[in-house]
Amino acid sequence: MTSINNDAGFRAALENLDIPQQRAVAARFVENVLVLFDVEPVKRAIGVAANLSAAEDELQLAYKNAKAASVESYARCGADGDWRDQAGHFVAKAAAACVSPTAKANLAWEVAMQCRMACTCEGIAQGTGSVNTENEAQYKLLAAFV
Repeated sequence: MTSINNDAGFRAALENLDIPQQRAVAARFVENVLVLFDVEPVKRAIGVAANLSAAEDELQLAYKNAKAASVESYARCGADGDWRDQAGHFVAKAAAACVSPTAKANLAWEVAMQCRMACTCEGIAQGTGSVNTENEAQYKLLAAFV
């Protein structure tokens, strides 16, 4: 198993993955924070992203539904900026990025950052502050994947 213990190594390992592999590992990142926003469109997007041979039409449909969940969750955040709702929004946004039809070379990095933001929001909502250990969990998930 590869050892990854900082963001530089994390990014370098991600850059060595092709888009289907990035989708698959990004799905693991989202699955790790799913407890923050466990809704069906997000779960379906994770399932499609995890499938290395997902068809283009599957990706399109999963993206459409995850994007709708992201927009809906954003609307729930409201002017008050509820931190738990904000965490859910970042989870949905990460799921949508996993299956985006216009996937970028840094897809998995973008998803990882969204998941970290979700954890930060949840930490603030719980009153434990913005420090979280999601990056360490992501290092382990990626190391196990590669």
